[in-house]
Amino acid sequence: MTVKVRFAPSPTGKLHVGNIRAALVNWLFARQQGGDFVLRIDDTDLERSTKENEDAIKADLTWLGLEWDETFRQSERFDRYNEVVEKLKSEGRLYPCYETADELDMKRKIQMGRGMPPVYDRAALELSEEERAGLEAEGRKPHWRFKLDTPARVDWVDLIRGDVSIDLAALSDPILIREDGSFLYTLPSVVDDVDFGITHIVRGEDHVTNSAVQVQIFEAVGGKAPEMAHFALMTGKGGEGLSKRHGAMSIEEYRETSGLEAMSVVSLMARVGTSEPIEPFVSAGPLIEGFDFGKFSRSTAKLDPADLDVLNAKILHMTPFSEVADRLAGVTEEFWNVVQPNLAKLSDVSDWQAIVEGPVVPKIEDPEHIAKVRELLPEGAITADTWGNWTSSIKEQLGVKGRALFMPLRQAITGQDHGPDMGVLLPLIGRDRVLERLNG
Repeated sequence: MTVKVRFAPSPTGKLHVGNIRAALVNWLFARQQGGDFVLRIDDTDLERSTKENEDAIKADLTWLGLEWDETFRQSERFDRYNEVVEKLKSEGRLYPCYETADELDMKRKIQMGRGMPPVYDRAALELSEEERAGLEAEGRKPHWRFKLDTPARVDWVDLIRGDVSIDLAALSDPILIREDGSFLYTLPSVVDDVDFGITHIVRGEDHVTNSAVQVQIFEAVGGKAPEMAHFALMTGKGGEGLSKRHGAMSIEEYRETSGLEAMSVVSLMARVGTSEPIEPFVSAGPLIEGFDFGKFSRSTAKLDPADLDVLNAKILHMTPFSEVADRLAGVTEEFWNVVQPNLAKLSDVSDWQAIVEGPVVPKIEDPEHIAKVRELLPEGAITADTWGNWTSSIKEQLGVKGRALFMPLRQAITGQDHGPDMGVLLPLIGRDRVLERLNG
């Protein structure tokens, strides 16, 4: 059996870290198994779905390296869904209901007040043709529910959660079609999974109960439920709900404004909520090779956005120049090797270019001391040996050492309190600029 999984975003908004985690887990599993990763655009909400959001979704996935093998839009398959609807209606598995939202809410409150589970009572099944006609004459339009086979339990062995058993008697018959005739998520999703041969459904644990319901819908439309894996959801690092303040920006924002490398996001999302340590990866290869549902924790996955900055810096420190050369106009490999250990984001390269090429505002607290060390700068072009020879002379003749020796020089030449090793940075700056800055 060839593994085939799908990621099914809705183009009614932007992707966020929770979406991408689902996409990544599916993608890693498919790639490890030599299978297929399908991108399904869930655009049945024609009013809210936009081409702009669809394009942004594809751009986000491409940026992260999550290439797909097949893609389609649900809006192109309405005829197929309607065909299945007619079949289910003819078999009595889809039935019309006329209660308003307020009436349903009142029923639930009464049931809970009596200590009963708030399960739909199937009152619509008792309506006669005349009663239905009367309701429709009042202007009511039906929503359509799928009739579950109850009492029954649905059992499966979840690839993450292990044995799962859901009592359908505790659930309401799910609404599959709204009053306006539009589809809810469930029916098109099941039909697509059957038609496209999806072998595994991998998603968040908030869908566990939905999965139990969908097992019966799979059977009703003539298919078989795929294998399932439900991973724990994410929260902020303190257990709070995710928000922008807790790092849950849209992936588009990460891609366009954060300055983060895509692999920092991939590295974090691949490991959060697992027993594996969070560590930097410059490519997805090791993540694919080591993917294992058995490493996923049942505990809530906690996201600390600060990890992204740490991972990003480490990834840049591991990245060869050849991997970033096309993104760094006018930067040589020599320059990259000098500044690389001090990069937090790739944009920092431009900052160091400005420091090397100037102009720079020197930080000089003791002009008299700087005048003395200027006179001790070795003659000739600055080489790899210049810094060592120069600081040795300063130490010997002026009697300063340690921070008192090195910091004033760094501040005067670069205007900074930190940075690359001055021994390798100095030749890039050159003698003329060094003397100019030492002059203040």
